[in-house]
Amino acid sequence: MIDQATRAAPARPTALRRAAPALLGYAAVRALGLLTLAVWSAARDKSAYTLLTARWDSLWYARVAGGGYGYEVRLANGDVHSDLAFFPLLPWLEWLLAAVGPLSYADAGFAVSLLASLAAAWGIFAVVEHVYDRARPVPGDGAGTDGGRAGLFAVLLWAALPVGIVQSMAYSESLFTALAAWSLYCVLTGRWVGAGALALAAGLTRPVGLAVVAAVWAAAVVSFVCERDLLGRDDGLLRRDGDLAGDDGVSRDRERGSFVRNGSAPGPHGARSTPHTPASAPRSPVRRVLGMLLAPLGAAGYVLWVGRRTGDGLFGYFHVQAGWRNGFDGGYAFARFVAAQLTSFPAALAGLGLIAGVGLLVWLYVVGVRQRQPLPLLVYAGVVTALALCASSYFGSKPRLLLPAFPLLLPLAAALARARVSRSALVTGALALVSALYGAFWLNGSGPP
Repeated sequence: MIDQATRAAPARPTALRRAAPALLGYAAVRALGLLTLAVWSAARDKSAYTLLTARWDSLWYARVAGGGYGYEVRLANGDVHSDLAFFPLLPWLEWLLAAVGPLSYADAGFAVSLLASLAAAWGIFAVVEHVYDRARPVPGDGAGTDGGRAGLFAVLLWAALPVGIVQSMAYSESLFTALAAWSLYCVLTGRWVGAGALALAAGLTRPVGLAVVAAVWAAAVVSFVCERDLLGRDDGLLRRDGDLAGDDGVSRDRERGSFVRNGSAPGPHGARSTPHTPASAPRSPVRRVLGMLLAPLGAAGYVLWVGRRTGDGLFGYFHVQAGWRNGFDGGYAFARFVAAQLTSFPAALAGLGLIAGVGLLVWLYVVGVRQRQPLPLLVYAGVVTALALCASSYFGSKPRLLLPAFPLLLPLAAALARARVSRSALVTGALALVSALYGAFWLNGSGPP
């Protein structure tokens, strides 16, 4: 028999049904971008499809897929551009699709990006919905926001970024973001083995896979500490200042080993936990350790393989990157580049725009910290942003290198979710149009290196 309460309770929609509006909205924004690119390119007698699949890094990925590693270009200034700089997961998928079907490697790369961008949109929606639906209202910090609406606008904002057209190119950004988003979702929901496996795959996709590994490890380590503290406390310590669980929102679930303190959300690393402590201990230490062990294997394995192939050991991959004049200098080269823009006009306008952009990124991150976003999101977004801004070369690539840093969009998504529907629709529609126009202009001009 089914009791009356169970029969009366409405069924929760499936994950795909909940994400469907966000996925449809994402597809619409990207379709607008592709249509605008096609029209713009045709007017300039260029092929939009070639711009998406057979230019810049797309050619390097397709070449690896077709012939493996070993190709390099020696420039007149002595620099050596080696294909070892490109991580292998996207070329592997291109080779696989081309092997089982009629697609060329370029076609396969485009197909992977389209599918991965939808998977990334779904992952972003899942993360944001989870964060806000598990949050208790705390005045002034963005809580009380409907998770589904916040997830919808996070996806739309990600689709409508100025360089959002890269999500539809035969590049690795969409694939990486999909793996990163779902790995973070697994961390947030306590699926440690899944989180580690996805972090491993992300580490085989781009160097910034380090950010996903850092997020998994940070969350796991803090969970160890939190679990130890929980086991060492009795109920009297949990009721600090003499407040009972019902009075201050502190409760304990002995079966799950989780707790809620001062509005913290239940479950691993909920939205109302502080940036430094998770909201609960993990359910399985063994799975958590296994996830931690899996997470770095992808990036570490490829870096070690490159070192062995080049004969330079642990520093082999860094020597490859140096051949591209790329490295990590703490942002010194980027700061010099921005300062140089300010010495003349109209380049000074671009310099001011760069300063404003960096300021916006810092502000969004600070807001995320103040709103107490889950620890894994803060670690991940912080590492992605730091690696993008502090790279010493390819300054024009920095916007697309920041594409995976979707947690920075959470404060804006929450604000749009709380606003009136007409206002939110107007803002996202305008952003989508600007993104479509800029993407078409960008790819028909300098484009990504």
